[in-house]
Amino acid sequence: MPVDLAAAWTAVVGPSQPALDCWAGLITRWSEPHRRYHGIGHLSAVLLFLDEYGNHGTDLDAVRLAAWYHDAIYDPRAADNEERSAELAVDELGALSLPSDRVDEVARLVRLTARHDPVGGDRNGELLNDADLMVLGSPPEAYVAYLNAIREEYAHVPDPEFRAGRAAVLESLLETPSVYRLAVLAPMEAVARRNMTAELSLLQSGPGLATPAAPVAGQPAEGAVAPSAADLHAAAPPGPPDR
Repeated sequence: MPVDLAAAWTAVVGPSQPALDCWAGLITRWSEPHRRYHGIGHLSAVLLFLDEYGNHGTDLDAVRLAAWYHDAIYDPRAADNEERSAELAVDELGALSLPSDRVDEVARLVRLTARHDPVGGDRNGELLNDADLMVLGSPPEAYVAYLNAIREEYAHVPDPEFRAGRAAVLESLLETPSVYRLAVLAPMEAVARRNMTAELSLLQSGPGLATPAAPVAGQPAEGAVAPSAADLHAAAPPGPPDR
């Protein structure tokens, strides 16, 4: 079911002209040509998830706004996308005169997507975490399409560095007690772990074997940043994963 993005936005901030101008700017950001996975399709999927499971949160409008801003700034060569996105949310939502406590919660949730580690009882954080990680529990064909899209976004990163960064992300996720925090998603846990385990096995099989996503060849650019857990929707800080 397609998402009416204009209606989804105005439902939480209203139809004022400043709000519509802000929406237009966000749509432009989410439509940037370098986005192969982190684009309008991902935003729409997250919003649909929140429509279905939103009763888990304690401030659904804050979570919805965090969905709009969590990848509002997305530069695969940068290491501070989540922080810059959170700051953008504070600036733009503050200018729309939203309650300061809600704006603060939106910024907190956006920053949380850098690590995907909501503490127990953080119902808003759990909701956004699971919405953002739903792709990991996709059917095999959709999972491979996701990997292809991520690799295209990181075409500037050499294959050895990409493999190492991605493998570290997967290992970190597989070590967690649970990828998903919502009890209703428990059946997806095994699917997500099978997908990640199969991908990790291929990544670790040696440089002569391509990943399931058939990595895009390309020369590394100066200052290239290896894929991060946040960008790959896993659990480690921006830049080369440290765990």
